[in-house]
Amino acid sequence: MATTSPSEAAPVAADRESEPGESLWEKAGGGRGIAVAVGLLALTRVAQLLMIWWLGGASASDNGVFQRLLVWDGGWFLRVAMDGYPHGYTYDANHVLQANELAFFPLYPMLIRGVTLLGATPGNAAIGVAWIASIGAAVALHLLGTSLYGKRAGWALVAICCSAPVSVVLSMAYSESLFLAMVAGMLAAAHRKAWLPAGLLGLGAALTRPTGAAAAIALAVAALMALREPGNKIKPLAAAATALAGVPLFLGWVGWRVGDWPAWFKIQTAGWGTSFDYGSSTLKFLDDAFTSGDGWVQISVALILLAALAAAGVALAGKPWLPLAVYGVIAMILVYGQAGFYHSKPRLLLPVLLTLLPGVVAAARARPRVAILAIGAWALFGLWYGAYLITVWPYTM
Repeated sequence: MATTSPSEAAPVAADRESEPGESLWEKAGGGRGIAVAVGLLALTRVAQLLMIWWLGGASASDNGVFQRLLVWDGGWFLRVAMDGYPHGYTYDANHVLQANELAFFPLYPMLIRGVTLLGATPGNAAIGVAWIASIGAAVALHLLGTSLYGKRAGWALVAICCSAPVSVVLSMAYSESLFLAMVAGMLAAAHRKAWLPAGLLGLGAALTRPTGAAAAIALAVAALMALREPGNKIKPLAAAATALAGVPLFLGWVGWRVGDWPAWFKIQTAGWGTSFDYGSSTLKFLDDAFTSGDGWVQISVALILLAALAAAGVALAGKPWLPLAVYGVIAMILVYGQAGFYHSKPRLLLPVLLTLLPGVVAAARARPRVAILAIGAWALFGLWYGAYLITVWPYTM
C-alpha cells in the first residue's frame, strides 16, 4: 500500500506551494474550486433547513421554517431597514432605559432596504441578503484557507465553519453571514497584499458588527508588516486607516444623534446586559454551569466556550499568520470579556476563525476519507445543535 510522508500530506504555505505568478484564483482551483466551496455551503444549509423543518414540526409551537429564520435580532434589523434609527433613547413607562435599534450596526439593514426598493418584501429581502452574503462568505473562506494553507484547507475551512454549532445564523436574518464574508475576504486580500479590497472589506466589517474593530486592528497589523517590505507604503496604511475608521464613525454618529457620546454602550447595557467586565461574568457562568446548571444547553455552551479556548491555544502554538492571530485573540477577548446572554456567545464565536484552524489543518493533512468522516460527524452535531436552538430552545441566541 502506498504511503504518504507527513511533509507531503501537510498543507504547504502559500509562497512555497504556488507557481511563480500563480494567482489566488488559480491556486484555489478556479471556478471549479469555488463551485466546490459553494456546494459545501449549500449542503450544510439544505441539511440544516431540513432539520429545522423536522424539529419545528415536532415542537409545540410551529411557526414555519421561514418565520423561524426571522426571529430575535432579525426583527430589530428589519425595523432599522424599514423605519430607520430612532433619534434618542427609549424608555418604558417607569422611565427605565430600554433597548432600541441604535444598538445595531448599519450595513446589513442598509442592504435589506436596498433590496426592498427592488420590490422584495422586507422578510424576503432580509433572508435573501443573508443567503447571498453566506455565498460570499463561502468563497472568501475558501480563498483565505487556500492562501494560508492550500486548496484542501480552503474547502475544509468552508465545511467546518458553515457546519459549526450555531452556524444556523448564516441562514437567518442576522448579520453574521455578511460579517464573515467581509472579514474572511479582508484577511484573504491582505494576505495577498491587495490593499484596496482589503480596506473596503475591512470598512464593511466595521460597519456590520462591533467586532469589526478587531478586524480593523488585524488589517493595521498586516499593513505594518508590509511596511518592512519593498513597495508602496501608502496603500497598506490607507487600507488600515479606512477600516479603523468604521466602528468609531458609527459609535460617534450614535452619540451625536442621541446627544450623549457613550449612548451606544448605554443602549447595549440597558437592552442586553452587554458591558465589558473583564470576563468575571463568563467565569461566573462557567462555575454555575458545572455546579448548578439548569439544563443541558447551559452545560453545552460552557463546554463550547472551553473547547474554543483550547482550540485557540492550539492554533496559536502553531504560529498562524500574525494578522489572523491578532484578529482572533481580540475577538475572543471581546466575547469572553463581556457580560451578556450566555447562549449568544457561541454565535459570537462563529466568525472568530482562529478556533477553527486546528481542525482545518488536521483535515487538510488527513487522508480524504478520514477528513470527510470527521467533518461529517462535526457537521451532524453542529447543524442539529443550531436547528434545536431556534426550534425547541425558547430563548434568544
